[in-house]
Amino acid sequence: MKTTPNRSAQLRKWAEKVWYKDPFIGVWLFPLGFIFSDIVRFRKFLYQVGVLKIHRLPVPVVIVGNITVGGTGKTPLIIWMATLLKEAGYQPGIISRGYGGHADIWPQSVNANSQAEIVGDEAVLLAKQTGCPVVVGPLRIDDAKQLLREANCTIILSDDGLQHYALHRDIEIAVIDGERRFGNGYCLPAGPLREPISRLQSVDLIIVNGEKYEDNEYSMRLVGDTAINMVTSEQKPLAEFSDVECYAIAGIGNPERFFKLLAAAGLSCKTRSFPDHYPFEAGDILFSDNKPVLMTEKDAVKCTSFASEQHWYVPVTAVPEPQFAEQLLDLIRKKVR
Repeated sequence: MKTTPNRSAQLRKWAEKVWYKDPFIGVWLFPLGFIFSDIVRFRKFLYQVGVLKIHRLPVPVVIVGNITVGGTGKTPLIIWMATLLKEAGYQPGIISRGYGGHADIWPQSVNANSQAEIVGDEAVLLAKQTGCPVVVGPLRIDDAKQLLREANCTIILSDDGLQHYALHRDIEIAVIDGERRFGNGYCLPAGPLREPISRLQSVDLIIVNGEKYEDNEYSMRLVGDTAINMVTSEQKPLAEFSDVECYAIAGIGNPERFFKLLAAAGLSCKTRSFPDHYPFEAGDILFSDNKPVLMTEKDAVKCTSFASEQHWYVPVTAVPEPQFAEQLLDLIRKKVR
């Protein structure tokens, strides 16, 4: 196992300290954040007045994104939404950036057997969990056009893309990390914001991964109480690991959320966090003893080829409050052309 954090991990930890804990450094960087927010507003204005083109598709598009850097729980929510829409009679397709993927040609169509190093970890997880057609690439409009050429979709879900204004959207959903919220409230690089907090005033729905604070927000929980062996597919309740020493690793946007889930189940783990979309190698997850190693399902899709019976992943399911499903379906019915 590597013992020295790489440069990317060190930079991430420093940035998170500035954004979420340090009350002083962010203030010194505020002028840069102010410039960034002005650039963001001006870019959006160019789309609004038609200088930059917005592409409208023949099917409705639902954007699920966030205004902060890092993970907020968008991918589990997309999986839940895909199931909801199928049950309501829609045929959803999914587009995503393909973060962590290194394909030579974009866009890329994805299925459950695609290689995460080519198309990205989240894309493989989306295809595996939803059974929906998935296309990924850096340009959302190209992804969507390929999706419609290849599949008979009646609605498109975009995993992330709130800031990709070239793609017309019928519904915008913003996902907030209930624990970290907006940090110091500054835009990059002074804070974690991709857009000013005022951006939330223009979205259709706001859902909080955790406890909600405002009347216009909906709450969501991520539930996971089972571990699945990566070699044998054996399933065990997480509680069965509470009496043994375990390792826990996570290469997601907010690793502490995963570690807290394990702790809440009674597990005592030695933890190791990695940068989001980290390209795991065998040495990152192999230990000299036989103690269980638990990881997220998103990380597991990158480790299948070199995992052993020592390794388990913990799938999580998004559980929004019931009113969110009602509001979402009502919005879609109103906005479907």
